Amino acid sequence: MPIPNNLSRPIRQSAKESAFNQIQQWIIDGTLLPGEKINDTELAKALGVSRTPVRESLQLLEVMGFVKMYPGKATQVTEIEKSSIKELLPPLAVLQALAAELALPHMTEEIYNELTEANERFKKAIQSKDYFEALKIDEEFHNIIVKTANNKYIKSIIEDLQAHVARLFFHNSIILTEISIEDHEKIIKYMKENEIDKLNEVMKENWLRNIELFHFDD
Repeated sequence: MPIPNNLSRPIRQSAKESAFNQIQQWIIDGTLLPGEKINDTELAKALGVSRTPVRESLQLLEVMGFVKMYPGKATQVTEIEKSSIKELLPPLAVLQALAAELALPHMTEEIYNELTEANERFKKAIQSKDYFEALKIDEEFHNIIVKTANNKYIKSIIEDLQAHVARLFFHNSIILTEISIEDHEKIIKYMKENEIDKLNEVMKENWLRNIELFHFDD
């Protein structure tokens, strides 16, 4: 089970939170491959924690559909179902649009600057064809809005859905084009102008467009 040795351990997190976040990220980016057997002892050693938070994290990841635990036998990373993108993106698009609307009363010039700066980095990543980096920055852009919406329930559901979407994109052909840069610019513009209908429309399009562009062929 290939695990990086130069792991930078996050601070100000419980052992369980740290373990969960890192294991989930390894599954998303393919460090832990679909179908791979997971050794909780190795994971605990790599993360610098005991086996208990690792086991608790794996139990939660099983509930979320990232791993499958076979008591007394093994724990395996789940396989990827490409067709699930059609089920994931519609609710995510609606929730992202709602988050943007809820964020409007809390927007500040500082937050708009954060969004603009993130989109500039996103643009550079797209133009240099660094699609993995672009995917991370795209998630960062939307997370700024979700955080500003200040609704813990929406935030929790979006994080769950987005983790599955990110995994699909990492393991398949990533389709992030300059159209997404324009979408981000429109999102910022419509938020500033308080154009709720236009904001909802462009936010949904930004997510749903990927269903048509996603590569379903093996």
